[in-house]
Amino acid sequence: MRDEQQPTTRQIVLFTVLLSLIVSVIGTVLSLGLLGPLLGTGDAAGGPIQFNKPGILERIRETVTEKETTERIVRQDELVVKVVEEMSPAVVSIVATKDVPVIERYYVDPFADDPFYRQFFGNGSGVQIPQFRQKGTEKQEVSSGTGFIASSDGLIVTNKHVVSDAEAEFTVFLNDGRKKAVRVLARDPLQDIAILKIEGSDLPIARLGDSGGIKIGQSVIAIGNALGEFRNTVSVGVVSGLQRSVVASAPGVGSEELQELIQSDAAINPGNSGGPLLNLRGEVIGINTAMAQGAENIAFAIPINKAKHDLESVKKFGKIIHPFLGVRYQLVTKELAEEKKLGRDYGVLLVGATQDLAVVKGSPAEKAGLKEGDIIMELNGERIDVQHALATILQKYQAGDDITLKIFRDGREFEAKAKLEERK
Repeated sequence: MRDEQQPTTRQIVLFTVLLSLIVSVIGTVLSLGLLGPLLGTGDAAGGPIQFNKPGILERIRETVTEKETTERIVRQDELVVKVVEEMSPAVVSIVATKDVPVIERYYVDPFADDPFYRQFFGNGSGVQIPQFRQKGTEKQEVSSGTGFIASSDGLIVTNKHVVSDAEAEFTVFLNDGRKKAVRVLARDPLQDIAILKIEGSDLPIARLGDSGGIKIGQSVIAIGNALGEFRNTVSVGVVSGLQRSVVASAPGVGSEELQELIQSDAAINPGNSGGPLLNLRGEVIGINTAMAQGAENIAFAIPINKAKHDLESVKKFGKIIHPFLGVRYQLVTKELAEEKKLGRDYGVLLVGATQDLAVVKGSPAEKAGLKEGDIIMELNGERIDVQHALATILQKYQAGDDITLKIFRDGREFEAKAKLEERK
């Protein structure tokens, strides 16, 4: 039997709730600067009291903020270290070797075989002129790059320009020091991607993420064979931009226009080409492919979703096959729609050029009845806009697939059916 003089459990709970409510109200008053007006000690306009020194509330806030910031930095550092530890075994160095001429320098006397000179001065003039000649060949390393293993049986993704020399031999060096011969299975005809193959089983693989969900400002990690010398070099940065277009060039390769690239400020150097751009979950979201000359920390990567198509195509057909619709177009923006009074502010406008028709003759687009001036708004219900390019959407499909296009023409919308073909 309990003592009637002791507070009951219900009373204790009520007292606790009331005390919490009072503390909450006081905290709100302090945080909003209302204590001055309530006590009549604020400024003439009824503003909060101004303290010459930080009060206890301000000191608590500063301490909490500093603590949260420190914890956040520590957590990010731990994530970066974990990602690098997990993914580095799947990153490889790719070295190209080639038989190059061995050039020998030798000297000749220009008068040694001159009968007139020998008649008066005898053999040899003592004059020596340097000459050069080839003395056989030897294998030399001519270039290097990076790649990453995308399947446990040895499929490797890299840049096309890393393995562009058809006369070179390529060797892969794994993170653990193993050396493996490699075959080039396919070079993408449209973008800077190549698929290679090494022999092996249960190889460490890089997890492929989704480049469709990338946000500007998110943290990224680049791993690569920097300068062809410092293997598995790590750099960290953020996504600086999306949907970038650049004209990239490399020695002996020429120039190539690359579109829909990821821009980051992670340091990229020659030799990093073909290496993975990772998010903090340890997923590959891009393939490092180019850097801006004359600038600092402006690098570009091909979205990994483009490489996924190539990988599946190689697995299924043994080569990279791109679906072909047969249109030439300009992206519709709000500015373009207002300027040309198009009637729609998204999609792609079919336009021709001097030597190129807006709709290729005999193409799936022509067979579907598309004409110059049409706006393709959707493909199989997927909206086409700045963030969802037609070329990217097409890569989700294979040659032979049937697709439905939503078209805007002469003030009306309608659907057109087309069967994709293989790009020749």
